[in-house]
Amino acid sequence: MIAVIGATGRSGAALARALIATGMPFVPVLRDKAKWDALGLAVAPHIADVTDPQSLRAALQGAEIVVNTAHASFAPSLIAAAPSGARLIMMGSTRRYSHWPDAHGDGVRAGEAALLASGRAGVILHPTMIYGAQGEENVRRLARLLARLPFAPLPAGGRTLVQPIYQDDVTRALLAAIRHPWTRAESMVIAGPEALLYRDFLAAVAQAAGLPSRPILPIPAALLVRLAPLTRWLPGLPKINADEIRRLTEDKAFDISAMRDILGVIPIPLKQGLALTFATATPFQP
Repeated sequence: MIAVIGATGRSGAALARALIATGMPFVPVLRDKAKWDALGLAVAPHIADVTDPQSLRAALQGAEIVVNTAHASFAPSLIAAAPSGARLIMMGSTRRYSHWPDAHGDGVRAGEAALLASGRAGVILHPTMIYGAQGEENVRRLARLLARLPFAPLPAGGRTLVQPIYQDDVTRALLAAIRHPWTRAESMVIAGPEALLYRDFLAAVAQAAGLPSRPILPIPAALLVRLAPLTRWLPGLPKINADEIRRLTEDKAFDISAMRDILGVIPIPLKQGLALTFATATPFQP
């Protein structure tokens, strides 16, 4: 049996649909049955809370593979509750490599450490920025921002590197990890096929959204951090927080040879992924 924790989240729901499409039986493990029912997926869930060891242990009873698409900080609870022979597949984040301290990254690092020290077989997958999921807001939020600004204010002129990954490639990586015969705990980055400058990423988003390209205005990161709270009060602008600005000063370029060689997943190019994102989602409204 495959148990999927966090099946009502974006990556969890995408995985659930893929498991149904491939005919692989699974049990969604979740807190909110109403959210699951709203997805319209005809699979009976097990109700459990990852913070309640008793209910979680009961929900995972008999599972041979446990997939956690909820936050990696829950790893210690899942390790304790999962059957002793179950393989563990977990979603992390490349935020674990950020030099800027935050609760999300700290939680991912702690979850990774717990899995690697557990003696269990499995893997924690660290995706870069995910785009193209149902309800995903990363690139559409950027497009809304570009539609309302005459220029793109970026620290270092947008010359740091990003390597976003399309949601379907994340799902394919999860399916491959489920099938792989792990014999120990491992950690792996999953990302798009190549890194590119953030300014080029913005230009690609604008083109896919049918917007004119915007000139890049280099602005010191410290100034943008001070200005970020103003987005809460400016109508029509997406909310931007200081941590997002700080992370724009870091390169996010990763080796994906393990993703290709072990999982057999070759991610699609950004241009193709963005075209699919804006073609299949709700029509873009600036």
